[in-house]
Amino acid sequence: MSRRILILIGHPDPSPDRLCRALASAYAEAAESAGHAVRKIDLASLDIPFLRTMQEFEHGSIPDSLREAADAVVWAEHLVFVFPLWLGTVPAMLKAFLEQVMRPGTAFAYPEQGEGFAKSLLRGRSARLIVTMGMPAAVYRIWFLSHGIAGMRRGILNFVGIRPVRETLLGMVANASDVKRASWLEQMQRLGARAV
Repeated sequence: MSRRILILIGHPDPSPDRLCRALASAYAEAAESAGHAVRKIDLASLDIPFLRTMQEFEHGSIPDSLREAADAVVWAEHLVFVFPLWLGTVPAMLKAFLEQVMRPGTAFAYPEQGEGFAKSLLRGRSARLIVTMGMPAAVYRIWFLSHGIAGMRRGILNFVGIRPVRETLLGMVANASDVKRASWLEQMQRLGARAV
């Protein structure tokens, strides 16, 4: 069954040589070949202003520079985030993007007075986090409990209704051999073809 897939490249460095871009391209090409509709957004090419007040978050509008990206998030049935682990979590640019796009009215709605919880507006969507890192992935998963990624999964994506959120953690990327990198690209192709 064909799915609508949005791939978000969250590496702040716009260099085309970054592994994250190669992983995203491998996923996208395989997904398109399998008949899925694919959109790709490279966050390094966008103007992403920081939110500075709760008032702005709750009552401001999504900046014009991010309107198309916000519409693509709503359009998608499956979101793929590809980014490096920085200081144990997502790069600030990706966090700023999520704060701007996952706003009231787009991603969730505050409850009416007397009601319980916020209403998730992105239910029915799934996501995959593809994360590159310098440390062994097992160390991040077991010793650090994937804390930064868990925060993104639970505090942002699950909150707005996106689940399941699957993770692909790729460790020791700086010293990876060509054979290892090729195996990661093949893994992305398999995931992309299946849209998972």
